[in-house]
Amino acid sequence: MAAKWIETLVGSLEQKKQYKRHMARIEALPGPYRSAAKALQRYFMYHGGILDGDTLITMLGDFVDLWERAVADGTPVRAIVGDDPVEFAETFLQAYSGKQWIDKERERLRTAIDAAAGDNGEETSA
Repeated sequence: MAAKWIETLVGSLEQKKQYKRHMARIEALPGPYRSAAKALQRYFMYHGGILDGDTLITMLGDFVDLWERAVADGTPVRAIVGDDPVEFAETFLQAYSGKQWIDKERERLRTAIDAAAGDNGEETSA
């Protein structure tokens, strides 16, 4: 019972455990891979705006898998991220375009404008 109450306040405990396991896997990567992965992960958290915990955990798991495969294959960091790491990060994030924080604000704006237009009796004219 207490676990459900805590999860209601802070989110899924299982997702938090998975997140910590993924972050431990990043920490276990060799030097240059770890540095690159940590820098990209930080960018994901600031730029991604992903709200859905399942999407975030899936993305992070796939991300760590990518780096672990690169280490195993001896693939250089630049061969993974290319010349523009921002482009790589944003393209990677697009593949996980689950619900984002801005979606709530977009809907709030639409609702506010609809309510404002309706409250004033405005009609759209063609």
